[in-house]
Amino acid sequence: MTDSLSSLPDLHHEAAVLAGALPYLRRYAGDTIVVKYGGHAMGNAELAMTFGRDIALLKLVGINPVVVHGGGPQINQMLERLDIRSTFVDGLRVTDASMVDVIEMVLAGSVNKEVAELISQAGALAVGISGKDGKLITARKLTRTVRDPDSQIERVLDLGFVGEPVKVDPRVIYALSGSGLIPVIAPVGLGEDGATYNINADTAAGAVAGAVHATRLLMLTDVPGVLDKDGNLIPELTAEQARQAIADGVITGGMIPKVETCIEAVQAGARAAVIINGRTPHACLLELFTASGSGTLIRAD
Repeated sequence: MTDSLSSLPDLHHEAAVLAGALPYLRRYAGDTIVVKYGGHAMGNAELAMTFGRDIALLKLVGINPVVVHGGGPQINQMLERLDIRSTFVDGLRVTDASMVDVIEMVLAGSVNKEVAELISQAGALAVGISGKDGKLITARKLTRTVRDPDSQIERVLDLGFVGEPVKVDPRVIYALSGSGLIPVIAPVGLGEDGATYNINADTAAGAVAGAVHATRLLMLTDVPGVLDKDGNLIPELTAEQARQAIADGVITGGMIPKVETCIEAVQAGARAAVIINGRTPHACLLELFTASGSGTLIRAD
């Protein structure tokens, strides 16, 4: 009896947490939440299992999660095994014809199925697909220009088979979600010319979120969110405020493309995008089911 009584405070706390989540469960019931999964959270086995359970929970409580994943470290490992060297420009992997085959094999193959399996083992049914399936993501060749610091002449960089989304046809997503399944999407697209393109996972997630008019795009990163110049978390920004923060140098480095992706997503139809720390256990649940959230929310103006 003593052991039962001593456990009552813990049980009361758990009950209070569940009761506190009820308003948020009602808010998001039937909505689509797009989650970009990658980085440290993907490489940590314990965090990966927690992520799988959290995504399964979202589906089981009536929310429609859609997962878009990366796989940079896994691609690097495979390329090293095959003795293929990679070069990067502005964080983008220059991809030739032989390399894109390897990237598709890793992203749409082993990584895609591992992420789907994490969710399925947790009690929901996840299906791994790529942007090529059902012409989900139509892509075009991505170009980048650099300016010579001396002559100030711009030149176009050839990144090979690196692409950007031109169109997202969400019918396959709706078909899977409507059948009680969770789509897990590898960021590989198909060009109008029939070529396969490697797409940055953040960019792909933003395009998907805009196309399905997601209530939230959750961008799991390795940082708490957008920080001000004093290192404090900025809880919320409008798209215009985010642009100004980039112009003022508040948002710098690798955070710039992530914020730009969020801006593009909300302008394309997503209600809001949130940059959160994927290293925090249950980061998605904390963002969706608590009053304060856990990252930086970016909404349309």
